[in-house]
Amino acid sequence: MAVCPECESVLDFDEDDVEEGDVVVCDECGTEFEVVATDPLELSQRGDGGYEEEDEAEIADEDEE
Repeated sequence: MAVCPECESVLDFDEDDVEEGDVVVCDECGTEFEVVATDPLELSQRGDGGYEEEDEAEIADEDEE
């Protein structure tokens, strides 16, 4: 389960169905993230004209049991 670092909402997408370069949008705050790695899942926040920062936000992959 990936969590938006901006608003801490769960990002609603299937982690098994995304590939590097895909864009994921937070339904709550509208922040866009690009998938930069899939194993482990790593997202980078996107700005209006590209990346806001060079830093990549690593999103923890948590298992719900």
